[in-house]
Amino acid sequence: LQLERQLLMQNQMRERQTAMQIAWTREFLKYFGTFFGLATIGLTAGAIRKKNPGVLLPIVPLSFIFAYQYDMGYGTLLQRIKGEAENILDTETTLLELPKGPLTYEDLEKIRRSQSKFFIEK
Repeated sequence: LQLERQLLMQNQMRERQTAMQIAWTREFLKYFGTFFGLATIGLTAGAIRKKNPGVLLPIVPLSFIFAYQYDMGYGTLLQRIKGEAENILDTETTLLELPKGPLTYEDLEKIRRSQSKFFIEK
């Protein structure tokens, strides 16, 4: 029962953190979208005034950032990330292995002893 409660609590915390990330992205998108729109208008006006299409060049990276933020906040980016993560878990488990294998109690004790100035071995 305690383990089930811990699992439920961890899942609730994960869901809340994900919801906060999506909400933050949506809020950021409002501000960045306004900046992107004003920058696009300003750069277009500058390109027309100076008759130099090179002035429009900053719109390219800004549009990629805008598209990514939109996809994160309102698109399917999270579903695609989840799908890729499931694929990695299913087919590429060797990528998930920790260097030197999983951490053991003995490893932790060795580290603790080496870092402790006052530890006396019995």
